Amino acid sequence: MALQPYASPLEKFWYWFLRIFSGLVLLFLMLPVLIIVPLSFNGGSFLTYPLDGFSLRWYQEIFNPDGPWLASLKNSLVVAPFATLLSMILGTLAAVGLNRADFPGKGVILALLISPMVVPLVIVAVGMYFFFAQVGLLNSYAGLILAHTVLGVPFVVITVNATLQGFDFNQVRAGASLGANPLMVFFKVVLPQILPGVASGGLFAFATSFDEVVVALFIASPSERTLPIQMFSGIRENISPAIAAMASLLIALAVVLLLVMELLRRRNERFKAEI
Repeated sequence: MALQPYASPLEKFWYWFLRIFSGLVLLFLMLPVLIIVPLSFNGGSFLTYPLDGFSLRWYQEIFNPDGPWLASLKNSLVVAPFATLLSMILGTLAAVGLNRADFPGKGVILALLISPMVVPLVIVAVGMYFFFAQVGLLNSYAGLILAHTVLGVPFVVITVNATLQGFDFNQVRAGASLGANPLMVFFKVVLPQILPGVASGGLFAFATSFDEVVVALFIASPSERTLPIQMFSGIRENISPAIAAMASLLIALAVVLLLVMELLRRRNERFKAEI
């Protein structure tokens, strides 16, 4: 809200105080992230300030075809998209089903679906480890994808469920009365309107899978080492500016995801305005 010309001195004081205070809080939260980026261009071999010259050697190291960084990045780019796709499919179906049906225990099922967001991740990882060991999914891409799908589904369920709160299901009945089968009604009527919620949940699921390390430590083998595991190992064994270089790329990826979410939000607002 803009400051009115006739505002009192006290109102002017609080107006500027709140803005300056909010800016300082934002700077406090962002500064630990922003200081990583210059360190990625450090010419020295340690994460220290002041920088020992400017160099791109650490970016060259992480993109070395024979190095561990590119291999772990490829693993993450295999696991995260498949886990995201499964999360979007299963989460959307679960959200639509829970909104359309009315049966005893629906709240309990919803709580179970979002429980991976609430239960400590170590407990989830240990449980998955023992279960996957029994069914032969340990040390495999399939097991890691399914594990990350379990972590991503709650985000899709929540976002799609929120989108469906304003959905008029009379449109489904109208489509059925015109001769469309349920599958056609879903793809032609329901999905276009809830697509922003599905995409937003998918972005959260992708970010969760791409950034997850605890479950991957229990499930993945050395050949399926993902990027977060590689970064964790690098911090524990040998701290080098290569970690800062990869972290800078992940920051750029996070910025891109936030921009995509903002575009989806604006598209959803325009779509609702047109309706």
